Amino acid sequence: MARTPRLAAGRARALGLPTRGTTNPNRLRRVDRWLTGNRTVLAALRAEPSPLVVDLGYGSSPVTTVELADRLGKIQPAARFLGLELDAERVAAAKSSARPPWLDFRRGGFELAGARPMLLRAFNVLRQYSEEDGARAWATMRDRLAPGGLLVEGTCDELGRRCAWVLLDQSGPKEFTISCRPDDLDQPSDVAERLPKCLIHRNTPGERVHELLSALDTCWAHAANQLPYGPRARWVEAVRLLAERGWPVLGDRRRWRLGELTVSWSSVAP
Repeated sequence: MARTPRLAAGRARALGLPTRGTTNPNRLRRVDRWLTGNRTVLAALRAEPSPLVVDLGYGSSPVTTVELADRLGKIQPAARFLGLELDAERVAAAKSSARPPWLDFRRGGFELAGARPMLLRAFNVLRQYSEEDGARAWATMRDRLAPGGLLVEGTCDELGRRCAWVLLDQSGPKEFTISCRPDDLDQPSDVAERLPKCLIHRNTPGERVHELLSALDTCWAHAANQLPYGPRARWVEAVRLLAERGWPVLGDRRRWRLGELTVSWSSVAP
C-alpha cells in the first residue's frame, strides 16, 4: 500500500513546557519493542488503512522518532509518523534533515498540533509537572486521540535500561508496564525512580504501586536459586512467582524474558 503524503501543518496553540531535551539513540527501544508485541496496540494500528502515530517531545534530536517509524513501520507499512516538539529550533533542525514523506515534524505540545493519532507515544514529558498537571495533560492528550486510539505515557533513564509506562485509551488507563535490564538491578524496586508522574509520588506504604514493587522484590529474593542461569532467568521466575501470588500479570514468559512486567492498571491505580 502506498504511503500517504506528508502531514499538513496544524493550527492548534501549542500547550506545555519544553523538555530538557536529552536524547540518546535507542533510549526508547524497550517501549518500542513492547509496542510491536502488544496485541491491543497492534489491533489499533491495523484498524485503519493508514494510521497516524505521534511521538510527543522527541527532544534535541529526532532520532527516537525515526527509530519509532522504523520499528512500527515494519508491522504497519502504511502508517504515518509525526514528531512533535515545543522548541521551534528543534523542529527546524528535524525538518532540515532528509526524511521519507510518511515522516514529518511539527511544533506542538499536549494539543498534538491538531493531529488525531491512532497511537501517541509521550515519554519523559511529564516529569517536570505536578501530579495534578500531569493528570490534566493525560486528559488533553486522550481527548485528541482518534476513535479507538491509544496513548503510551512513561519515563525512562538516559540509556533506556529502566523504564515504566502506562497504556491508556480514551476512557482511561488500562495497563502498567515495567521494563528493565535485570542485570542492571540490585532489586526490581530500583525502577521506582523512573515511575511515571501518576505513580512516582505514590510509592509509599499503603499505595498499590508500593505493594507491587515490594511483592516483586520479595519474589526476586525467592528467585535467587535461578542465579546460576543468569539475571533474565531470575527475573522470569520472579514474575512467575508474582503471578502465582495472585497479581494480575499479563503477557507470557517470552515477554518476561525481555525484562518486562505488565499488570492491569487496577492493581496499581492510586
